[in-house]
This record gives sequence, structure tokens and C-alpha cells, in this order.
Amino acid sequence: MFNVGIITISDGVSRGERPDDSGKAIEKSLSGVECRVVKYEVIPDEVKTISSKLAEWADGGSMDVILTTGGTGLAPRDVTPEATLSIVDKVVPGLVEMMRVQTFSKTPLSMLSRAVAGVRKRCLIINLPGSPKAVRECLEIILPAIPHAVQIIKGEITLHTGKD
Repeated sequence: MFNVGIITISDGVSRGERPDDSGKAIEKSLSGVECRVVKYEVIPDEVKTISSKLAEWADGGSMDVILTTGGTGLAPRDVTPEATLSIVDKVVPGLVEMMRVQTFSKTPLSMLSRAVAGVRKRCLIINLPGSPKAVRECLEIILPAIPHAVQIIKGEITLHTGKD
């Protein structure tokens, strides 16, 4: 069992101009996983707001994983990767590399995603795309690895490479 925080990053959703379908898609995708959503928030596409929220949640110690949705594309207001990179201690490129590679067969546009994943203290932070369909597809790919990643980050298990 691990604790999750969900952050939807969208100017339109934060202003109430459209529903938060992507954040809800994260919640629904997590329903079959042994985890608990402990925080859920919608914030605008602002680097300082995003980085502050990520740091606050990761440093708080109550979350093992933070999943963001939105702001990972090429639009001028898409700044989620920059905000995430500004606060993580380690980058975990394999998660987002697999998301891009595996979803490429569904849409070649997946290669335009700038999503990143990283660790701050003992919290795994993963950027997901902004569309509900892409959120579902990406989580299907990476969810099997997340519990193990959390255990490693928390020091509960070690990753053996076979080199003793």
C-alpha cells in the first residue's frame, strides 16, 4: 500500500472553465492498485506554483508518489517538466521513456511529450500527459513498476543487479 497525491495542472480547469477529466482518469486507473489517494489538487500552469506544490507535498512525508497531469507538451504555457526538474534530487527517465515508446504505436504524437519523472527525498514524482486517454494508456504501462520503485525509494528493498 502506498500513498498518492494527484495534481492536475491546467489553466482552464483551475479557472473552472472545463472539468478535470484527466485527474479523474488517474483516480480511476488507480482503483485496481493497492494505494490510497491522500491529496488531490488543481493548479494553473505556473512554474513557481507547480514547483512549490510538488516540493511541499514531497517534503511533507505523507506521499510516496505524486502523479501530475497536464503541461507536458510544446505549448508556451506547458511548464510542468521544468517545474518538476527544478525540485527533484534524481531523474528516473525509464518510466517516461517507456510511456513514450509504448504509446507511440497508438499515436506518433506521443514523441512530443516532454514528461519527466524523478525522486525528491522519498517521493516519486511522475508527469503524465493532459488527456484522459493518454493518462490511462501511460498508467497502464508504468503502474506495474511503481510499487517496487516506492519500496526501493523508501529503503525497504534493494535492487540487485547480479553484480556481487
